Amino acid sequence: MTKKTESQAIITPELQADPSAVGYDLDTALSSIVSVRSCVPEDALTASILGTERSGHGVLINDSGLVVTIGYLIAEAEEIWLVGTNDQAVTGHVVGYDYESGFGLVQALGRLDLPVLELGESDLLVPGDDVIVAGFGGRTQSLEANVVGKREFAGYWEYVLDEAIFTTPPHPNWGGAALIAADGTLGGIGSLYVENIAPGVAAGNMIVPINIFKPIMEEMLNYGATLKPPRPWLGLFVTDTPENLVVTGVLDGGPAEQADVRAGDIVVGVAGERIVELADLFRRIWAVGEAGSNILLTLYRDGEMFDVHVQSIDRREHFKPPVLH
Repeated sequence: MTKKTESQAIITPELQADPSAVGYDLDTALSSIVSVRSCVPEDALTASILGTERSGHGVLINDSGLVVTIGYLIAEAEEIWLVGTNDQAVTGHVVGYDYESGFGLVQALGRLDLPVLELGESDLLVPGDDVIVAGFGGRTQSLEANVVGKREFAGYWEYVLDEAIFTTPPHPNWGGAALIAADGTLGGIGSLYVENIAPGVAAGNMIVPINIFKPIMEEMLNYGATLKPPRPWLGLFVTDTPENLVVTGVLDGGPAEQADVRAGDIVVGVAGERIVELADLFRRIWAVGEAGSNILLTLYRDGEMFDVHVQSIDRREHFKPPVLH
């Protein structure tokens, strides 16, 4: 097979992790990080948003070849390649994707002769802690970083974390990158580049804490997802401006589009309740009931306020299932 590689971001030497500054074997820890590349069918639900060719990173977490990554890299993938720093390249299979947290799991379908990175305790991380955020590629892809905050995060794609980790400076290739804590364990998985993450901090990375993953790992392995009732999903993209919650787009063919929700609409309320914050918008939608619930949205458009009923769905039923090769 031809090995598939990804372009690597440039991290200047002065920003790269210094092995003499940590109390563990840095090179061994970095060797547990693999390149993750996926190919997604053009007719997949996420293809128009995330593309059909995606690349990022993942972390080997057990000897059987299980890799944890960020889920958007592998959503609806029909082909996955994992590449190690030892130049091994093997195919992988999606075994789980938790939409609520964003974690994804991939099983290597060949042997990866690489070290395993132990899962750490992300609850112990506090602002001011020195950490390393690293992608595939060893020291040249490792970045000395600092935890600048732990707080709620709401994403425009119907996503909320009660507490995310924010680090700076930002890793330039963040998707699936590993946050390595001071004890050499895995503290989280990189998800996003975020601006204005803290007072006086222009930009950084949003990291999904590993402690969210640990209690759901077995369910993801056994069932492909958690056993929680699926949340209602609208296929809605919303951003919070200083004044309003504004619809920036709707997924083609999704529930919001079918209900004639449009880009530019202002979301005023859910189920008769006034909503002013993005996280509250999504939590109020989820509080109505399980997937399939009818969601009443109050919108403002062209000088008029009106209600629309959106028939929510379970998005898992509309995603292409993993294909085992």
